[in-house]
Amino acid sequence: MSLTKEKKAGIFAQYGGSETNTGSIEGQIALITERMAQISAHLSVNKKDFSTHRGLMHLVGRRRRLLNYLQKHNLQGYRQLIEKLGIRK
Repeated sequence: MSLTKEKKAGIFAQYGGSETNTGSIEGQIALITERMAQISAHLSVNKKDFSTHRGLMHLVGRRRRLLNYLQKHNLQGYRQLIEKLGIRK
């Protein structure tokens, strides 16, 4: 269920610039998005798992705050990231 070290490194390499740049906002947002997709798949099977649903809502709020920060400080990077991740229409 959790992300492997190699998968995390790949996400940060693709979105954050390098594998070791774990502090990049873009990489953090992509990592949270990947975790949210896994949790959503889990919740589609386990509909009464309310504690996991609460954790998902926590991740949604964290990603929203990071996206707001990115939008305020780097609008072009924000637009590129949401296009890559496909999280806005």
